[in-house]
Amino acid sequence: MFAPHTNSVAATALVDRPVASRIPLSLDHLDHLEAEAIHIFREVAGEFERPVVLFSGGKDSVVMLHLAVKAFAPAPPPFALLHVDTGHNFPEVLDYRDETVGRLGLRLVVANVQDYIDDGRLRERPDGTRNPLQTVPLLDAIEADKFDAVFGGGRRDEEKARAKERVFSLRDAFGAWDPRRQRPELWDLYNGRHAPGEHVRVFPLSNWTELDVWRYIQRERIVLPDLYYAHEREVFNRDGMWLTAGEWGGPKPDETVETRTVRYRTVGDMSCTGAVESTAYNIADVIVELAASRLTERGATRADDRMSEAAMEDRKKQGYF
Repeated sequence: MFAPHTNSVAATALVDRPVASRIPLSLDHLDHLEAEAIHIFREVAGEFERPVVLFSGGKDSVVMLHLAVKAFAPAPPPFALLHVDTGHNFPEVLDYRDETVGRLGLRLVVANVQDYIDDGRLRERPDGTRNPLQTVPLLDAIEADKFDAVFGGGRRDEEKARAKERVFSLRDAFGAWDPRRQRPELWDLYNGRHAPGEHVRVFPLSNWTELDVWRYIQRERIVLPDLYYAHEREVFNRDGMWLTAGEWGGPKPDETVETRTVRYRTVGDMSCTGAVESTAYNIADVIVELAASRLTERGATRADDRMSEAAMEDRKKQGYF
């Protein structure tokens, strides 16, 4: 019989040794969202031949580009950028877009709605908004450059139709979206399989909320166009929304232009993007304001989503992002 060997010195050392596991190893909420988005960017880079990032200069596309830069640093992102310019975009946002693209040295493809109106491929709408007119230029740009994956900044908390999207959203050869063809995405496994002529829309910010986006902007010290913060602007009220006066057809004779302190929660076509009255002059103020809000940004500020209950879903089925 052999007595079990014990080493009291070793046993004491194991007990007295500092426990490294006391240092927190878990990711916080923003770390988790960032890691997920970076994983998605890298998955697409490895799986597709010609991805492109939709970049308008709006806050969601700015955060998305920031994540793409992080995903491949110190090399530049292996993607081009694409913007569908309605011709009614805010000048401050276009200036920001061009400055960002020049600073990062990336290729920007611009599809202009105005070109389609000038040559008769599209016609102006009676209400003056060009937001729904973006679909055809978008699909033509995707086809012309043979883009097989298109990154968008859509989030599930924005609107009911966008809540139906997967991270990888298959589009058919006509760019159309069919909710019934959505694929399961279990354990962060993404299926990018598609037939020739089809492409996949990819949404790295799917699981983010508007508040997450702003908290990430604060943490990463991301600079945004100034109109996201409170400022004085000439606006007029239409259907309960403060719209910016401009060449797009507003205001009407019975609509009075006023100077108010406002900010924008989302930016896009000036004819359908409303401002909200606000005193949030910096990021911290915006976060406090959003934490108390019960309206989504699109519900509060996008007139084009008020056309019908299924306005967004109808446009997405036709190829809108």
